[in-house]
Amino acid sequence: MTSIPTGQPGAKKLGLVIDLDTCVGCHACAVSCKEWNAFGQSGPLTEFAPYGVEPSGVWLNRVHTFELGEGEDGRTVYFPKNCFHCEQPECVTVCPTGASYKRADDGIVLVDPELCIGCKLCSWACPYGAREFDDDDGVMKKCTLCVDRIYDQNLPEPERVPACVAACPTSARHFGDFADPDSTVSKLVAARGGVDVMPEMGYRPVSKYLPPRSVRASLTPLERNDPGTGNPFLQWIDRLLSGSRP
Repeated sequence: MTSIPTGQPGAKKLGLVIDLDTCVGCHACAVSCKEWNAFGQSGPLTEFAPYGVEPSGVWLNRVHTFELGEGEDGRTVYFPKNCFHCEQPECVTVCPTGASYKRADDGIVLVDPELCIGCKLCSWACPYGAREFDDDDGVMKKCTLCVDRIYDQNLPEPERVPACVAACPTSARHFGDFADPDSTVSKLVAARGGVDVMPEMGYRPVSKYLPPRSVRASLTPLERNDPGTGNPFLQWIDRLLSGSRP
């Protein structure tokens, strides 16, 4: 099985902060991700039977829509989801060939297509549904944080962000180094009470969500900082990912 690298002094911890309060569910992140990573059409289409009864394909970013609350307290919440690049990714440790691995210098979780045998163990181990099997290539694929883009020295520095971040029209998505307390993502998490998804699993997702303000307003200061299952927002996210009604 594949091992997780030990922490290195000065190593980055790259990830995303997604603001559920400002996401409008436009799917620009999903479409731009698909176009940048060369999966199928350069638009909101699937690879297989795009106009058929059962279209299917690889989407490294997906946006789910849920109705939260009732009456005046109700609102539509758009929930973008992609790989969280966990600090303790089970998808890595179950890989029998070393195809799924976590980089020591920046924490990004990747898949080596030359080593992947398509056994799908990593997708079964990921509770977030963040891995996609490519039927054409016979390998697993996932969000890479656009690693080829964020390190491209030919791009102006402001453009060295994942495609989903660059395309977001409401600036709901933010990219940066969580190991740097002065980074934008670190400051957002500190100021808005950024939370993990399913913290009880122990995978320690690097990427965080900023809760909808209408939800946060009902939480006490202690609950906003409590990563446990007693947090109403985290319980809501658990129900979403498990397929239960909010």
